Amino acid sequence: MYLGFDTSNYTTSLALFDGEQIRQEKQLLTVSSGQRGLRQSDAVFQHTVNLPVLIEKIGYSNESIKAVGVSTRPRSVDGSYMPCFLVGKCAATAVSRFTGADLYETSHQTGHVLAALYSIGRLDLINQKFIAFHVSGGTTEALLVEPDKDNLIKISIVAQSLDLKAGQAIDRAGVMLGLDFPCGAELDRLSKQSDKKFKIKPSMTGKNCSLSGIENKAKKMYENGENACDISKFVLSSVSAAIEEMTSQILDEFGDITLVYAGGVMSNTLIRKNITSRFDAYFAKPQFSCDNAAGIAVYAYLKDNNE
Repeated sequence: MYLGFDTSNYTTSLALFDGEQIRQEKQLLTVSSGQRGLRQSDAVFQHTVNLPVLIEKIGYSNESIKAVGVSTRPRSVDGSYMPCFLVGKCAATAVSRFTGADLYETSHQTGHVLAALYSIGRLDLINQKFIAFHVSGGTTEALLVEPDKDNLIKISIVAQSLDLKAGQAIDRAGVMLGLDFPCGAELDRLSKQSDKKFKIKPSMTGKNCSLSGIENKAKKMYENGENACDISKFVLSSVSAAIEEMTSQILDEFGDITLVYAGGVMSNTLIRKNITSRFDAYFAKPQFSCDNAAGIAVYAYLKDNNE
């Protein structure tokens, strides 16, 4: 068994991978009503409370653990750091020491990519170049993923949001409408009640997008008394338009390259429908698209079997 830990700013997550099947245990972090996120100190505290409960639930035995994986930073670049990941690192290090299993550290973003590949049954893609979109509350990026001898995959940003992230735009609109954070699932549900059609021209600088205008427009719609369902559809349609334009320009540059979409925002039904109507693309299943430790457990498995 390969055990993965991920303590992001949104979810405490553990996963066990036996080389074929994944078993996960997750706990969303609690955000007070009306708030749009968590301070790092609050996230660290909640992870510290959640981890012992999830370890008990997942029920591994010391003898069964062959290797342990953990996300220790948001991205695999110098200077990438968030205190919340220290909780997972501490727990993973303890398990590694007590079981004698090797410990493999990676990034939260690498975990998202590998979870998506596992979800679509395409772990073989780590041996070739492809584009992975990671779209969430913390990032809106299109990534060039290439094979890497030391880290399995090398990730380079080829396009991104220059200001607000897609998940932030969605959550800020949702909180404005009185929804609980994180707001993606409820905004998705509300948008399906709208019959309005929006013609949206995304704000682009080359392949990069700007999303701050979405929040401003949504606020004006709200102040003008427009229906929550219409505001929801506008916000999601605007995010979709930006991601579609990023995709189109990336394909113009890279040609016929495999596209994979992951991150919490990409589980949205409207966005997924729009993208799949235009492009040949893979989408991670919802349980492997939001923050999770599945990709971290897969990383430990792949590293352990490639050393």
